[in-house]
Amino acid sequence: MLDDRKLDVLKAIVTDYVSSKEPVGSKALVERHGLRVSPATVRNDMAALEEEGYITHPHTSAGRIPTDKGYRLFVDRIATVKPLSAPERRAIMSFMNGAADLDDIVTRTVRLLAQITHQVAIMQYPVASSATVLHLELVSLSTDRVLVVLITSSGTVEQRIIDMPGHTERFIVGLRSRLNDLLVGCTIAEAAEALAGFIDEFGPDSSAAVSGVAAAVLEILATDPSARVVVAGVPNLAGFGMAFETSVRPVLEALEEQVVLLRLLGEATSSGAEGLTVRIGTENPDENFRSTSLVASTYGDDGGRAGLGVVGPTRMDYPSTMAAVRAIARYVGRFLSEG
Repeated sequence: MLDDRKLDVLKAIVTDYVSSKEPVGSKALVERHGLRVSPATVRNDMAALEEEGYITHPHTSAGRIPTDKGYRLFVDRIATVKPLSAPERRAIMSFMNGAADLDDIVTRTVRLLAQITHQVAIMQYPVASSATVLHLELVSLSTDRVLVVLITSSGTVEQRIIDMPGHTERFIVGLRSRLNDLLVGCTIAEAAEALAGFIDEFGPDSSAAVSGVAAAVLEILATDPSARVVVAGVPNLAGFGMAFETSVRPVLEALEEQVVLLRLLGEATSSGAEGLTVRIGTENPDENFRSTSLVASTYGDDGGRAGLGVVGPTRMDYPSTMAAVRAIARYVGRFLSEG
């Protein structure tokens, strides 16, 4: 068990290393943090911290840097999550209020998170298990093609183009009206079930056209948007200051794999206290992310939860990053529930 003074020394080392990206020496700690002890005492404390595995020295210099274990203790016992400033809160609200639909909300959220944290932001599409059909639109594009657009209460807008040779505008208008009467207000599962017997209502002359529309709607309904993860801020990887081949390239490759990102967010958010989880370095189950830290949170309500977060070097500003992830998760959850 570390005493308060050693905890203060560890906090000072983490803070200085995050800020300067350089190993930290005892004299600098005393001068910058007012530790009220001599550099010799701080050196003894640093030796004890190193023996316990909380800090290490990367080369022969006297400076020390935190280990994954040191960052973990910092996050668990020392770090205080910084509240967002009033300008930051206003910026989030202003940015979110301009969103037009679900895709726009997700895109804006992940870009904003990357911008605020200066890390790589990842966001899973919201789980919309309780979403209902809001409207179905059929638009004639030509004499042979029709655009099918399905809008749900969660803000999802999906579309498909189908072949429908020789259709008339009157037929399109009538079909659109009947489909809306049938589907609007239904959950995704109910809508799929309702479509099953819909084709039988039409005669042989129009059954092929109706079958094409029904197939397109069923395909849209079967699409699971929560299996998608959006990424923003990849250029921020340049700030790692690590060897490309051993640290950055594996992260870049992993960021291209949707399944890997879904698993990463799912495992991180499944056990997070109050929806916020921090995975540091080797705590990440995926080998490609073991040179990074993940700060993630759940968002949404009981109707469906999803995850968002940031990936960055273990040398990150944890208090600010945790505050940003938590705040944006709350804002987007509130925004979606009100929408």
